Amino acid sequence: MELRDGQIVIGSWAEDDAPAVYAACQDREIQRWIPEIPRPYTLEHAREFVNATDGFAIRENGELVGSISLRVTAHNTAGIGYWCAPQARGRGIMTRALRRVCRYALDELAVDRIELTADRDNVASQRVAEKVGFQREGIMRSKHAHPDGHRIDSVLFSLLPGELIEQ
Repeated sequence: MELRDGQIVIGSWAEDDAPAVYAACQDREIQRWIPEIPRPYTLEHAREFVNATDGFAIRENGELVGSISLRVTAHNTAGIGYWCAPQARGRGIMTRALRRVCRYALDELAVDRIELTADRDNVASQRVAEKVGFQREGIMRSKHAHPDGHRIDSVLFSLLPGELIEQ
């Protein structure tokens, strides 16, 4: 699969993406918001990620700037998640990538619902979801555990057919 939105291309991972994934995952914000990321995050973790992920690389002008995953689950529902490299934040790249992948899921995969979760305190990620049309459904208490053992609440969002905000 390859999806495009101007200079943004969403597609398969390549083995030579591992160093860029490794560099991005050293970022404190990515580690803060994605508790599943191993700590310390090694180049071997990055290699495993690009070889085993069911997600897609997000590139701008050929440079890796993020990741987005899409999993179709039971009841014709899809789950989606993403991260953005530090150098790409604040420019609308993730909003455009999320919008494009949601359009694909709704039109090509004909899903009836897309779910997204974000850390309760991750306002930037929540704002990306809202710009695309996701509706806030509620708080999932103590949803994820960080490596240090503390648990965090997550906000559940959903997007249904007809709700995608096109721009």
